[in-house]
Amino acid sequence: MTFHDWFAMQRELDRYIETNHGLHEEDVTEKKILALLVEIGELANETRCFKFWSKKPASEREEILEEFVDGIHFILSIGLDLGFEDKDFSVVSHVGNEDLVRGFLAVFERVNALRQSRSAEDYEQLLRQYFVLGQSLGFSMDEVQEAYKMKNKVNYKRQDEGY
Repeated sequence: MTFHDWFAMQRELDRYIETNHGLHEEDVTEKKILALLVEIGELANETRCFKFWSKKPASEREEILEEFVDGIHFILSIGLDLGFEDKDFSVVSHVGNEDLVRGFLAVFERVNALRQSRSAEDYEQLLRQYFVLGQSLGFSMDEVQEAYKMKNKVNYKRQDEGY
């Protein structure tokens, strides 16, 4: 699966949501950026990597993967809004585990940089940093792709059920 495939799947879901909610004339990019930041926070919360005051363990791996994939949905959707779906992006494999706290903070910084610049370069940096975070969480690209496809189906079902 290429990023072009991911963008195509996300484009269809976005159109479905726009039609369902009558959003064809509304610019919701800022809302998507805020939603992405919230999803990244939810992902961090599930890992509990920053909760130095707690002994409670991280959530189950599948739950963390689902939260990670939620972020991908918004990253792709923002990329579509900014017109980046025809660009060739590469996510280079990352060796070693990055400190999760630093990884999350780096992703937050990349989102903010993209919000300010709306440039393809900052978008690619966000994409890369997010996938580095995913690798640090122990997720393979194949695993993420499958989880994205599954969550995409869930998102359609939620729309049909009035989510």
